[in-house]
Amino acid sequence: MDIWNVDKLALFLLFFLPGFISMKVYDLIVSGESRDFSRSMLDAVCYSTLNFAALSGLITIILTGDFYHKHFFLYWLSVFVIMVVVPAFWPAAFLKLTTWHPVGKYFVHPIRKPWDYVFRKRTRFWIIVHLKNGQKIGGFFGPESFASSNPADEQIYLEEVWALDEEGRFEHQIERSRGIIVMKDEIRAVEFFRVE
Repeated sequence: MDIWNVDKLALFLLFFLPGFISMKVYDLIVSGESRDFSRSMLDAVCYSTLNFAALSGLITIILTGDFYHKHFFLYWLSVFVIMVVVPAFWPAAFLKLTTWHPVGKYFVHPIRKPWDYVFRKRTRFWIIVHLKNGQKIGGFFGPESFASSNPADEQIYLEEVWALDEEGRFEHQIERSRGIIVMKDEIRAVEFFRVE
């Protein structure tokens, strides 16, 4: 069997590409273990088939009569939308649907770790990191801060380090500090405070 035959290659791309795009976009949105696409080919084909089923009305229109000859540009634009744009849209729609309360209560949440759930929102926080040795690090998690995501170990970079008083209140920013990175092995808990 010659897989490089143009017809076979086109058929393979037709049934693999939309599903592959959906899976790649999903992996970019939801952090997790790296996907082995050699084992996910059947999944990609299934997602492509679902994509074609959902868009069967549009596919029927562009394949009917001489649509290709009369609307050449619109035909190829429709193919691009069917093969690339809509498959890239499905993961975001799925995540929105499964995290929407009326529907989400029937699904397992797609984000597996609370660490990723909190930090993926990119919200600004005042943070106190409780270390295993009993010390506390106060800081500001803002637009220049960063938190790792699954499957990487939980690490956090705070762009500002703040001195804490004996009661755990933020006193003042540490002068000349360019931030701090706290490693997973040192963290016991992370406490969040709303930025007013």
